[in-house]
Amino acid sequence: MTSSGVSSREKLVVELRNDGISDERVLAALGRVPRDQFVSEALHDRAYENVALPIGEGQTISQPYVVAAMVQALALTGRESVLEVGTGSGYGAAVLAELAAQVISIELRAELASVASARLRQLHYGNVTVLQGDGSQGWRESAPYDAISVTACAPEVPRPLLQQLRNGGRLVAPIGPPKRQHLILFERADTRLHARDLGQVRFVPLLGVAGIQLLDKSRRN
Repeated sequence: MTSSGVSSREKLVVELRNDGISDERVLAALGRVPRDQFVSEALHDRAYENVALPIGEGQTISQPYVVAAMVQALALTGRESVLEVGTGSGYGAAVLAELAAQVISIELRAELASVASARLRQLHYGNVTVLQGDGSQGWRESAPYDAISVTACAPEVPRPLLQQLRNGGRLVAPIGPPKRQHLILFERADTRLHARDLGQVRFVPLLGVAGIQLLDKSRRN
């Protein structure tokens, strides 16, 4: 708690609201998820700052505003099946789990996938399944998805992900070269995609067969 009696988590929610996050369900979800549990103990005192923080292996836990903006764009009602590409720390999956019926989250790096899966179980997010694999290929076994959240950038959306998006579904992803990415919301209407630019962002590259590059084999072993 701060000296005024307002917790750091509550202050973060106020900041997100002031920055334009208007969906109260999304704000409430961000207020419930304990972000400090998704970073190292050394970073606990910074957990509720509205910034990205390192989680190891060259990866970060996304800035809360970006997580909120992506989830808000998906317009979840609580009945959806959601695919998340890039589990990372598991924080984004936890926020999605607060707002959807089922979340399938795929992480290429085995160690991150294992740690995130254990963490989400400990926090009782029973509607999240973390899988280790190539997220750029999606996960056909549970397709089609009502919503897809891609947490790494690519020049365009990998075709397998578009193929696994339900008609009427939404996909949000950072698109563009490494230094000029924009968060794009895609809405599928039969064979057509409607795109809306949500603003400039900065994400790590999407690795995988349908991504920018393959993860070095030595790092997978």
